Amino acid sequence: MAANDIEMRRLVIKAFHMTEVEFGDENKITTSGTMTLNNDGLKELAAKHSEVIEKIDIQIIKPGDHDRYTNTIMDIIPISVKVLGKCGEGITHTITGVYVMPTGVDTEGKQAHEFGSSEGNLKDMLYLNRAGTPGDDDYIISFDITFKKGMGQERYAIIDAYRMVEEWMGTFREQLKKFEGTKATEKHEYYDTIRPGQKKVLVIKEMIAHGAMLDTWIFPDQPSGVEGGKSLIDYGSMPVMLTPNEFRDGAIKAMN
Repeated sequence: MAANDIEMRRLVIKAFHMTEVEFGDENKITTSGTMTLNNDGLKELAAKHSEVIEKIDIQIIKPGDHDRYTNTIMDIIPISVKVLGKCGEGITHTITGVYVMPTGVDTEGKQAHEFGSSEGNLKDMLYLNRAGTPGDDDYIISFDITFKKGMGQERYAIIDAYRMVEEWMGTFREQLKKFEGTKATEKHEYYDTIRPGQKKVLVIKEMIAHGAMLDTWIFPDQPSGVEGGKSLIDYGSMPVMLTPNEFRDGAIKAMN
């Protein structure tokens, strides 16, 4: 840092890497790198959203096991939680090695999409090793949602589905929040810094605000979450300013 640089918000992201994911007696993660999933409670969760959801199925996709069918991919979601502070500052814990992939189809076989669906062979539908996508060695939790007839094209139903995914992730977030930070496998510190006299850089990002499967939410309570956030549609698609650390901390939720 130069002598006259001004440090603003400080964001610390601590990552806990998972090396083994399997079905077990409970939904649980450990600092030693194991994660177990349990299907108990999925019927009850779907029943809470029964107006739009018919059922849920969870599958564990192991690294390299991508030559398989998938319904339309709605998102790739990391499991992250705020430990201290709000979006863009404080401390965030996140899991690496595992991503949640919601997919959607309705009871009539119609894929959840608007302008184009992405069902088919997973290895052809998902680019690996890109920013925001799993890597070759990552596990994918396929959270396959079956909507009621016609609900895969309704905006409120899609939003409700994302809320349901977030509710399911809540158990893991609560555990992750209590992890001892010194046991993290990675630690990254980021600062929003003002550099007087230097060039100002503004990145303009065009985001979708159309509806149904083409929507973007910003400023959720949890990184890459839904609750507490607001759709750009509800903002009237007006420009919104974000700091670099807010962007890093999952302030944008692409719901497509």
